[in-house]
Amino acid sequence: MHPTTLRALKRAAELVRQNQFTEAVLVAEPVILAADYAEGAEIRRWLTEHVHDFTSHQEAS
Repeated sequence: MHPTTLRALKRAAELVRQNQFTEAVLVAEPVILAADYAEGAEIRRWLTEHVHDFTSHQEAS
């Protein structure tokens, strides 16, 4: 997976945890749509392995 794709997915996860769903889609959608078949498979695998990143809330510091 391209480093920029991974950064976008991680940023999208962070935005989801902050309840900024529209922004998360705006960050993730372009890299997902631009992915070729092989990278798309990597993205799906990463999303499956990191679903907790999108569903857990960060603790306030």
